[in-house]
Amino acid sequence: MTAPSQEALARLTPVLTKRWLSPDAWKIGVYERLDGYTALRKALTAHPDDLIALVKESGLRGRGGAGFPTGMKWAFIPQNDGKPHYLVVNADEGEPGTCKDLPLMMADPHSLIEGIIIACYAIRANRAFIYIRGEAVHAARRLRNAVVEAKAAGYLGENILGSGFDLEVVVHSGAGAYICGEETALLDSLEGYRGQPRLRPPFPATHGLYASPTVVNNVETIASVPYIVLGGAGWFRSMGSEKSPGPKIYSISGRVNNPGQYECGLGITLRQLIELAGGMQPGHQLKFWTPGGSSTPLLTDEHLDVPLDFEGMAGAGTMLGTTAVQIFSDQDDVVYATYRWIEFYHHESCGKCTPCREGNYWMVQVLHRILAGKGTHEDLDTLLDTCDNLLGRSFCALGDGAASPVQSSMKYFKQDYLDYIEGRRAPLLSPAELVGAH
Repeated sequence: MTAPSQEALARLTPVLTKRWLSPDAWKIGVYERLDGYTALRKALTAHPDDLIALVKESGLRGRGGAGFPTGMKWAFIPQNDGKPHYLVVNADEGEPGTCKDLPLMMADPHSLIEGIIIACYAIRANRAFIYIRGEAVHAARRLRNAVVEAKAAGYLGENILGSGFDLEVVVHSGAGAYICGEETALLDSLEGYRGQPRLRPPFPATHGLYASPTVVNNVETIASVPYIVLGGAGWFRSMGSEKSPGPKIYSISGRVNNPGQYECGLGITLRQLIELAGGMQPGHQLKFWTPGGSSTPLLTDEHLDVPLDFEGMAGAGTMLGTTAVQIFSDQDDVVYATYRWIEFYHHESCGKCTPCREGNYWMVQVLHRILAGKGTHEDLDTLLDTCDNLLGRSFCALGDGAASPVQSSMKYFKQDYLDYIEGRRAPLLSPAELVGAH
């Protein structure tokens, strides 16, 4: 499938972001005037299984990075099992470069609340939790206020709109740990334990929060649900690409003139996205970029016209991830950028498994040594060998994510590493910083 033309992009009517610029958009009165809670009334007249079938038919895929079919995840929840069911919204958003869920919760929190109510009705859950990153204080206040407003209006609590369906929503602030973006570590944290990933199986669908059936979905995924209920599966599929349908919020940052959030149909190309963002900054030429945050293998200017959807990115050897598009130019140092990313993963590793705990520690040391002008050719073999021990051997995806920038930067820019090792580039860091620095 070809990427959408600029003319097609210009015709795209905002869906997820349509209320963002409205004055007082976060208030329930504004939300209701702009179709708010209309989808909920429609959903409550349908059978829960029909709602799951509708989401399946729409092709909605998880917007948190993995891209798993949402309707299929909902259908995994066993029914008539005598256990409570839970919906947990992953609002942790700690991936470097990712900033799509935070403005959504700030500007339009009721779209998330409405999506939660519909999703809970579909999976027969009477309690939902929004797990929000601890640093997002203002967004948490907006969400808590939205919960209060929705309850006062009869959209939450007992016998919602006379349907006989009851639901309580809890907004829970985490403590600012990146690992809690991993769904099972999030569940452990929500239960009051240290945030560490669980061994799977069993999966959250059967043994999730409090060992009960649980659906964990991203903010943008759940916020998309009311629009699907109102517009229908066919309308939703009219946007995006065949296997990656619907609208998507892209976070573009770095060497562009107008960084920010851009809502487009899935399948837009980086060339088109940069054009929407006002082009590259004067004097800068694209060198490398991440399609979905630092845990997705980086790409180069050769990939400008690859569709930014799940299949397009997989075909290019990377992942769509959280669509955190970070743009780096010929004036940016790919070795130093990789070093900073690995510092982040070393700091955020929960330490539960040896490959991630030790691998990231040693990769920081090696990268620092290279940037200090003390590196050797053997260091490059050591980095790749460490990545081999991280990728697919860590307890969770944090280890895989840490291997991504190292492997991909060496794949496309090995010469940049060699320039430091062979003395063609001046050292960027002091060797003395290595001692006890980490």
